[in-house]
Amino acid sequence: MSFKNKKILITGGCGMIGRSLLNQLLNEECEITVADLTAPTDLPDGVRFIKVDLRDFQACLSICAEKNYIFHLAGVKGSPKMALEQPKDFMVPMLQFNTNMMEAAFRSNVDWYLYTSSVGVYSPAEVFFEDTVWSTFPSPNDKYAGWAKRIGELQAETYKIQHSWDKVSIVRPANVYGLYDNFNPKNAMVVPSLIRKAQENNILEVFGDGSQIRDFIYADDVARGMIHAVKNKITQPMNLGSGKGFAIKEIVDIVVKYSGKDIEVKWLTDAPGGDKIRLFDTTRAKLYGFESSTSLEEGIKNTTDWFINNKETLDKRYNAFVNG
Repeated sequence: MSFKNKKILITGGCGMIGRSLLNQLLNEECEITVADLTAPTDLPDGVRFIKVDLRDFQACLSICAEKNYIFHLAGVKGSPKMALEQPKDFMVPMLQFNTNMMEAAFRSNVDWYLYTSSVGVYSPAEVFFEDTVWSTFPSPNDKYAGWAKRIGELQAETYKIQHSWDKVSIVRPANVYGLYDNFNPKNAMVVPSLIRKAQENNILEVFGDGSQIRDFIYADDVARGMIHAVKNKITQPMNLGSGKGFAIKEIVDIVVKYSGKDIEVKWLTDAPGGDKIRLFDTTRAKLYGFESSTSLEEGIKNTTDWFINNKETLDKRYNAFVNG
């Protein structure tokens, strides 16, 4: 399949994965529209930007009209602490985004639609296999966001049953990090939070004891996997991860290595650290011809360098947001 001369929409296109996806699609000679709530300052020439609130169904219909391919990446991202203390802020907007966008894409009869699910749909286990989801419940640490993402997957199933509309790819990314990540002090995820703390402190405080194991994947690899799923019209839910387990202590060691500073690490063993292990089975992705290729060390180095070069701009945006 070729995207040449096709009209492509990316929701959440100003976010971390969205920017990686956008950069890769620029080589496809297609017409790209980015829809987001946050107006970017550095979109490439020729890319159209629309500021839109996906909770508004009519707005979703408008941006989906006449599009060939839609990559729905928009969602709510935050730390486990935020998910526990502000579950409504996670669940309700995501249900609205996902329901509105898929229905609008269906009514617009798009050629193909990609739905971005999450690691949060899985129940605690040593390894996450795609077909185990519906015999379990999401982890208590991801209860609300996990169910919101599951409902989106079920929605895709309803169109197939009732309308024979089977034009949806579902990807479940692991723990994603990379350039343009969310480095906000209040709700950043593991890698960007550690990178920021390492740049701003000589003592790096880390929740847990460092033994928790996670599957990390670089944003560029996720974007490649998304394009691969759409071009190959993959309709089975597909994990996008490295398939490798990394202890949080390994992440901390790499972050400290590339911080350029002499840092002491302090483990907050009484603080919540989340599930002990989250590892993706990537057999299905490999069978379909996709594998991640960026090493953890290379990815963290690239992300650290990007943050250092953009920290002043990021802080100005964050302060402007906080101060209204």
